[in-house]
Amino acid sequence: MTLAMTSRRHMLAAQSTVCAASLFALTTTLAAQDRLKTMPGYEQFTRMQTAVRGDPALKTGAIVATWSADGKSFEFTRDGKRQRFETASKKITPVAEATSAAGAGGGRGGRGGGGGGPERGRQVTEMLSPDSTLKATYRDRNLFVSAANGSNAQALTTDGSEEKRIKYGTASWVYGEELAQTTAFWWSPNNKYLGYYRFDESGVPDYYLQLGQTKLQSTIDTEAYPKSGVTNPVVDLLVYNPATRQSVKMDVRDGQPLDNSVIGHYVYKVGWTPDGQEITFNRTNRRQNVMEFTACSPDTGTCRVIVREEWLPSWTENRPFIQYLKDQKRFIWSSERTGFRNFYLYDMTGKLINPITTLGAEVANVVKVDEATNTMWYMARDGENHLKMQLHRVGLDGKGDKRLTDPTMHHTVSVSPDGRFFTDVAQTHDVAPVTRLIDASGKPVATVAETDRTAFDAAGFKPAELFTYTAADGTTPLFGLLHKPSNFDPAKKYPVLFSVYAGPATNGARETCLLYTSDAADE
Repeated sequence: MTLAMTSRRHMLAAQSTVCAASLFALTTTLAAQDRLKTMPGYEQFTRMQTAVRGDPALKTGAIVATWSADGKSFEFTRDGKRQRFETASKKITPVAEATSAAGAGGGRGGRGGGGGGPERGRQVTEMLSPDSTLKATYRDRNLFVSAANGSNAQALTTDGSEEKRIKYGTASWVYGEELAQTTAFWWSPNNKYLGYYRFDESGVPDYYLQLGQTKLQSTIDTEAYPKSGVTNPVVDLLVYNPATRQSVKMDVRDGQPLDNSVIGHYVYKVGWTPDGQEITFNRTNRRQNVMEFTACSPDTGTCRVIVREEWLPSWTENRPFIQYLKDQKRFIWSSERTGFRNFYLYDMTGKLINPITTLGAEVANVVKVDEATNTMWYMARDGENHLKMQLHRVGLDGKGDKRLTDPTMHHTVSVSPDGRFFTDVAQTHDVAPVTRLIDASGKPVATVAETDRTAFDAAGFKPAELFTYTAADGTTPLFGLLHKPSNFDPAKKYPVLFSVYAGPATNGARETCLLYTSDAADE
């Protein structure tokens, strides 16, 4: 049997359960291990594996909708075939791949695209300016600017060196690994400036990693890595002006000397205001219980605080959600200041215009902002339990909040570009997903896809069991998932297996029926 626990524990899959998706992931790896055949239950594993891959194949009811630009139809792939659903006729027709409109309209809100990028913990090494006339390049711990084709390169910095442990245009390991900085230099959207990092790692001890341990000869990777109690790197932010060929240092710590308590010990999530007039970033102290969203003048280096977040007994969220509105003077901001994550509307002076959401539950992500109707669609954890995500629509003024989905189910949605409909993948940990078309009032319009679980029920897969237990404080309810073997015998005793991950906001128990889930059901 397998035990999975919310917030602190990830799910470790057991033998062949209805909602144990990891069976797929384990198949290839385990089959390659000769010892597998000698383990207890191998015959049952083989039988259930055959059922998973056999015929009739699984037909999941979870689909990923790609809306057309006009919102009158959406496309999806099911059973390996591309199909189109017309909202007016409610009919599904096959689509030739060559004429597929995939990517033409809106997809799911709040999800970034995949693709390539720098290695884990690292940053890109070159970037074109928005108008594609200039290129910034990192090389040998220094930063260069050249024409787009690489000619006429000019060194912005020259004192970056491995010996002095100074580097520009790249970041220390924790910035890439923990603070999600995949770039260490940033062009302004108006092409006038280039912001870039400077790191002084002279006080940071080295950490040594042995690489290639399965090879005949291993190698050593040396990383300036601060463990608890030792010195962190000193981070600075500079802005280069190609017109003047001069750089200005931003006063990221407001003139304060660097220590563990100063706000600006960490400087990250660097970007620009939409008009390119100020460079922005988040900054925090080493304990990370005070965080400030900050903007600086690229010409003078003077900085100002726009939003300040504090949670002194604990820590603040490192990277709150932010989305600028079209006027470039207002933005949506997420904060946990009430004990629950909610959305707020600010202007660029730092004035709080109004709370947008005031739920006594955790909001998750913004799905769609419609400034024409002054409304915002968002997901929140206010179903029957906090594992069940729900779709809401609310005015940007915080008025008229309405939940549009069934609170007994977990939902994943895709809103049409015109806001008239949304597709809804509804499921729970033991109820297989079904996809429906819902109108803007929350009324079901049509069923798009249902899960056929006949073959899996016949094979003997067992649903996962959701249970609750109390945290160590004696008050907080937590959730767990119990996965029993497909040949479970209640008269026998079984060991309970679970894995522990000590990070916050990790949930091993989920209200998604994982075996039947595509990307559409990701939270």
